[in-house]
This record gives sequence, C-alpha cells and structure tokens, in this order.
Amino acid sequence: MIKTMEFKLDTRLWSTKARNLNPYVPGEQPKHDNLCKLNTNENPFPPSPKVVEAITAALSHGGDQLRLYPAPESDALRQALADAYDLQLNQVFVGNGSDEVLALVFASFFMKERPLLAPDISYSFYPVYADTFGIDLVKIPLRDDFSIETDDYRQPCSGIIIANPNAPTGILMSLEAIDKLATEHPNAVIVIDEAYIDFASTEQASAIRLIETHDNLLVTQTFSKSRSLAGLRVGMAFGNPSLIEALTRMKNSFNSYPLDRLAQAGALASVEDKLYFKSTCEQVIALREQLIEQLNLLNFTVLPSQANFVFARPQQGNASEVAQQLREQGIIVRYFNQPRINEYLRITVGTAEQNRRLIGALQQMAG
Repeated sequence: MIKTMEFKLDTRLWSTKARNLNPYVPGEQPKHDNLCKLNTNENPFPPSPKVVEAITAALSHGGDQLRLYPAPESDALRQALADAYDLQLNQVFVGNGSDEVLALVFASFFMKERPLLAPDISYSFYPVYADTFGIDLVKIPLRDDFSIETDDYRQPCSGIIIANPNAPTGILMSLEAIDKLATEHPNAVIVIDEAYIDFASTEQASAIRLIETHDNLLVTQTFSKSRSLAGLRVGMAFGNPSLIEALTRMKNSFNSYPLDRLAQAGALASVEDKLYFKSTCEQVIALREQLIEQLNLLNFTVLPSQANFVFARPQQGNASEVAQQLREQGIIVRYFNQPRINEYLRITVGTAEQNRRLIGALQQMAG
C-alpha cells in the first residue's frame, strides 16, 4: 500500500510558472482484478518476444552494463529506424517517449512571436506544452464532421501541429492535405504527430515520405502504441537534418541521456522484428473493423477511425452515463467532458475477448 504524507499545499516557494500551470491529466490507470481497460489506447498484444530477449541480454553478467551511461544519441536505434524508413541517420531523432519529443519540438520551433496553430479538438497535451513554454496557441475549429480543412490554416504562424490520425476522433488526414500545408507555410514548421499511423489501413499513410521535399515538415511517432511498448518510453521524430539538429541541441541542453540501455535494446529489437510488427498491426485493424460493425448494430454513431481506438456516440448521446454504467461492470473507457465531444466515448480496441465483454455489456444495457 502506497502511503503519502498529508499536508496543506503551500505555493510560496513555487515559481510563477509552476503556480500558473494547468498540467496534463493522463488517462486513468486503475489497478483492479478482472478489469477491462479500454481507456488509454494501449496495444492489446504484448511486444515482440525479441524485445524481452534483448532486454534480458542487456541485463546479463549481473547487469554490469547498467553502471555505464547509455549511448547519448542512441545511434544504433536511430540507424535501424533510418533503414526502416529509407532515411539517413541525421534525419532521425529519438527521445524518452513521444511526449518528451513533442516538448522539445515546442521549445525548438514554436517559441516565437507568431502563434502556433492546432485543431480545437486534438491531443490535450498541446495546450499544456504551449502554456509551459509561453507559446500563443490558436485553436482552429474542426469542421462539423470533425475533419480538418487546410484552408482554415491560412494565417501567419510559427508552426502547425496536427495529430494524424487525430486524437480523439481517429480521423486520418490525407498526404495531399499535409503536402498542401507544408507548401503554403514554407517558413513555419509543420508537425504531424503520428502516434497511431501504423493502424491506418491506407498504405503509405505516413507523412515521412514527404520530408524529402519539405524541409519544414517534422513527423513524430511513438513505440507506445503499435509496438506495444508504452511501458518502455521511446518516441522519435523524422525530418530535415536542420530540424533534427535543433532537437538534438535542445535535448542536450536538458537531458543528454534520454534513453537508457534497456530502452535502446528493446526498441532496437522491436524495429528489427518486422514480421511481428506487421502481424499485430493487422490484427488490431481487423479487431477495430469488427468493433465498429458491432457498435453500429447497437445504433452507435462511429467516426471513421484509422487508429487503435474508435470515437463513438451512443444513440441517445448519453456518453457520460454509458461510461459510468460500463465502469460499474469493470469496463473502463475514456469520456471527455468538453464541448462538441461530450456525447462521445473513446474506446480502445481490445482483444477479441475484451471487445466481446464490452459489446455484451452494451447489449445488456440496451435491454
């Protein structure tokens, strides 16, 4: 049992920045037996067995290697990623989870006089970063169908950041639209946050293929979702060498060793096991399509997801009530109590058994 000291909050020693921050609230991580956890978009499948083998090997000889600092630039991992995406080493950056990579992105490119543009409904960490680094964030409303219209972004800015597929909607933006944004904003950094891109059923959906023609385009990804390594904390960015160098300079002014030896070993093994990666992504996509079909039969309105989650509206729009009733049955989904999306639930694609349990509970609730 974890014990904490009771105290009265005293902020007199805090900086003005710490006092005024409104921190990001991560998805709930409850610890209960027989819990069906479908709220934080974790992969339902374990990582490649080769990941465990690599980490075990790194711990050999009594863990003697742990007394040594890890490779500061994670060159072996970066080279493997470069090879996987047909890039050069200096076009790849890695960090301690994509959240750290994104924080460095905000600090490296958006701390300018001009504002940063982002969708009004997107990853809720973006406003937190903007607040942390004193960046003027302008939220661009999604269209009524929750899609992104590039024409809405035609205004002076220091950069644009878009999650693609978007979170929490799961909707995928086309490469043609991304190409248009990068072309129309040559003096702004266009960041495409591809945390869920590997679950897109469209071939070659990643914007990585566009970085050769756009020196202002940066693509971020993570090992947390498609590679089942949320517990290892590894994120990466791909872009022009000048953008990567800016990130590296910022990293080395903050944390020179963001990835420990175990994280580097495990992530490298994951990249090298291409067949396992492809297989698990295909299984998640298939389970997602089945889940969408089953939710449609229960009269849910489901947005066209290309992620490992679905964004679904119950027929009565009573998302909060449905979320609570599911919780009472040990099934946790994500509810966002905010305008425009407070009638929707974000539901992670689980295993076949988890999805059956969810649908069974919803059928029982529908009578």
